[in-house]
Amino acid sequence: MIKHLHLTCIAVAASALFIPATTFAQGNDHDGCSNETLKGDYAFRISGNILNSEGAPVVNREGVAMTHFDGNGELKQVDFVMANGLAQRGPADPVTKFHIDEWGTYTVNSDCTGSAVIHFPAPPHGSSGAEIELMFVLSEGGRTIHTIVTKLTPPDTTKSVPVSIHSDGEKLQPVR
Repeated sequence: MIKHLHLTCIAVAASALFIPATTFAQGNDHDGCSNETLKGDYAFRISGNILNSEGAPVVNREGVAMTHFDGNGELKQVDFVMANGLAQRGPADPVTKFHIDEWGTYTVNSDCTGSAVIHFPAPPHGSSGAEIELMFVLSEGGRTIHTIVTKLTPPDTTKSVPVSIHSDGEKLQPVR
């Protein structure tokens, strides 16, 4: 019995060597996604932390955003973000109180993965705004987007800080 089990394990392991590498990776898959797949207005829920150099959370971030993707690789966004329970400052719409003038670019790969960069306006008396780089995955035919921040550069600096921030967005549907 043990000898039979051992031979079965060897056979399974050997057969795995003949499975094409593309079976294991999504990267060579062509699901038909493109920048056009990500088009319209998406409502996001943002959550995570800015970390210190040892990886411990120092700033808890919670927020919401409304992002418009144009289908050609450009985006515009408004957001409302809290940091450790306090609303973040920045240029805001006087009626909605949402931060304005956020813009960026994005690329959707044929396998429905992608990346984006979002630029934020400089704070009052600041020299530069924040910049966020993120990776994402589209699902539900492009109606849902899941993101992870890969790089956050705070305002008035060129040095990024460690983060653990993610968001999930859903495409707005017409009101019926």
